[in-house]
Amino acid sequence: MTYTSGPNHGTVDPMERDFTTRLLTAETWPDFATLVEANNGVWGGCWCIGFHPEGFQSPPSAETNRANKEAHARAGTVHQVLVYDGDQCVGWGQFGSPAELPNHKNQKAYERELTTPPDWRIGCIFTGSKHRRHGVARAAVAGVLEEIRTAGGGVVEAYPEQVEDRPPQRGAYLHTGPENLFEEFGFERDRKIAKWRWVMRLSLT
Repeated sequence: MTYTSGPNHGTVDPMERDFTTRLLTAETWPDFATLVEANNGVWGGCWCIGFHPEGFQSPPSAETNRANKEAHARAGTVHQVLVYDGDQCVGWGQFGSPAELPNHKNQKAYERELTTPPDWRIGCIFTGSKHRRHGVARAAVAGVLEEIRTAGGGVVEAYPEQVEDRPPQRGAYLHTGPENLFEEFGFERDRKIAKWRWVMRLSLT
């Protein structure tokens, strides 16, 4: 799938860019690994494993996280859209069923007000450090939603951070994306689970 991001799509980059997406598989694992390694393992070595059933191990180990993530890619137990600029992987959007992605930040607050479980969850949204503010995250979310539609749709949850009416966050990494990005795709607030984090929902048919 191809996604165009430019001034008419709310990005900062004045030049339009065409991104393509591919799913994370054994075949695309090297592209994903190259991006993660170029960004210090992401958060110092999380390898985007935190939402998965095994989560972060104790003691923390980037090597274990990498091995667990690769095992998911090779076993087909991960849903993740990789965003490409040409032949280079520059970002991703993670998604899956609640069984596939049972963990997330603010777990206790989330479970205090349980509602009907969603069909899908969107986990991490990541853009490589050299490609930010060009619409990569938007292409990732668009690709995720297209994959979910293809799989039959349903209720989709995301857990982004509020950015409006909030003090500037210098150097902050919004690993679940900003709220206003999901609003662009029609997501609506369901409930607050942290000072600046919301459960947002969208029904796809």
